[in-house]
Amino acid sequence: MDEDRIAGSAKNVAGSVEGTVGDIAGDTDTEAAGRVRQAAGRVQNLYGQAKDAARDASDTATSYAKQLYRQGDDGSEAIARLVQENPLGSLLIAGGIGFMLAALLMRSPSPRRRRWRY
Repeated sequence: MDEDRIAGSAKNVAGSVEGTVGDIAGDTDTEAAGRVRQAAGRVQNLYGQAKDAARDASDTATSYAKQLYRQGDDGSEAIARLVQENPLGSLLIAGGIGFMLAALLMRSPSPRRRRWRY
């Protein structure tokens, strides 16, 4: 479990408590601050979940690659067998690779810096 998930859950609970206390006390500032903290906790928890999913996909891809390397055969039959055994993992790996390629290809070019000559 990622540390962001733990910290996010803690913020979520603390924000919920703070928002409830503010609601009971009739203090709108405290209630709003609690809701903001709760939302920040949810976002941090989701970020931790995404990191965990990416780590799991990476570990799965690494184990597949090591398994194929150890077998030493053509590889296409082994890949087909692994995809049939674990279609969801294969789909996540292919989607992750596609996402990374799209992110690399669609990024805007960095602005060129002018060199001043004296």
